[in-house]
Amino acid sequence: MFRFLFRFAGLWLLAGAFVALVIDGTRSITAGRMIVTPAADAWLAVHPASIEGLRAAGERSLPLWLWDLASVYVLNAPLWAVLGVLGALFILIGRPRARPIGYSSRD
Repeated sequence: MFRFLFRFAGLWLLAGAFVALVIDGTRSITAGRMIVTPAADAWLAVHPASIEGLRAAGERSLPLWLWDLASVYVLNAPLWAVLGVLGALFILIGRPRARPIGYSSRD
């Protein structure tokens, strides 16, 4: 049951990554230069209070150097890359178990 939910959420995240990539590509073509939407800007557009809560929790529970590293590389990364990596991880978590290689059970 949980594997299905992880795969389902992973596919939705990958679909969101594709949509974000198409939006960035369209905006880049119309502007004539490369335009990339950072993940933090998209998050601020959707729910600004939650990103402030994340910043407060991150600064409180993580070492300062680790929080700075995460905020620079994750929150400033392109939205399509963040969603794509999260989607791929969710799909990998939800993949079915590998069947063991061995003797046939018909013996």
